[in-house]
Amino acid sequence: MNDVASNLERLKSIKLESYTYTIEKAKIRELAIAIGDQRDSYLNGEALPPTFAAVVEYWGGQSSASALLGLDVARVLHGEQEYEYVGEMNPGDEITVNAIIEDAYSKAAMTFIVMKKEFVNQHGELVLISRATIIEKH
Repeated sequence: MNDVASNLERLKSIKLESYTYTIEKAKIRELAIAIGDQRDSYLNGEALPPTFAAVVEYWGGQSSASALLGLDVARVLHGEQEYEYVGEMNPGDEITVNAIIEDAYSKAAMTFIVMKKEFVNQHGELVLISRATIIEKH
């Protein structure tokens, strides 16, 4: 196995530091304003826009996945993002996010890293699965 393949294999199954994020009404309102969706339920913080998981991911984690994985941020692109809704997130919920590197491979002078995140509420219920593809250009 060559060095690149060995390094990619090493990345698979790395667990990132878990974090917990409390869903606050103010952040729901901020997102609604930012995306231009002026529904009263969003502006009042009574319901979450479907894209609210991005807020949890952006504001929740304190550690850098790029640093942990040894990536050169000047060469990193956000390749793909998907969300699988398996439950419901609600205002006031405490969401714990657990992340793992699900796959890592090289193709066309680029490294692709697939990160899976599971969002679990304060009741221990899985509510959402996120997958993001990180691309590092060689």
